[in-house]
Amino acid sequence: MRLDLDLFGHQSDVVPYFGTYMRLYHNPRCSKSRQALNLLNEMNIQFQEYRYLDEGIHPDDLEIILKLTDVIRTNDLEKGIEIDLSDYQQISQVITSNPRVLQRPILIVDGKAVIGRPPEKILTLLPSV
Repeated sequence: MRLDLDLFGHQSDVVPYFGTYMRLYHNPRCSKSRQALNLLNEMNIQFQEYRYLDEGIHPDDLEIILKLTDVIRTNDLEKGIEIDLSDYQQISQVITSNPRVLQRPILIVDGKAVIGRPPEKILTLLPSV
């Protein structure tokens, strides 16, 4: 995990990379998520590794994540739970109360997001260097 400290020695919420802020929603048990993490590390890109299963959905990211198509892993929903995938309120409630159903990995970059399936898809949000 790469984290910068601000002027007062506090951990930054997100890490700047060429003026861009990146947060990777990461589940270490997921192979696609590990591959996305490795891609960013191999490219020496600074980002925040965000373990959403421990931290939940970051409040700054909820609206951005809700704009993604197929953001819920419907196979991971508890039996008997049905949601209207076109209802943002229902999706918001499900992913905030049970982040385990969130697709992964997700890269957030300056107000935009992409699901890393395949993991190389995260490269579409990287700034040109």
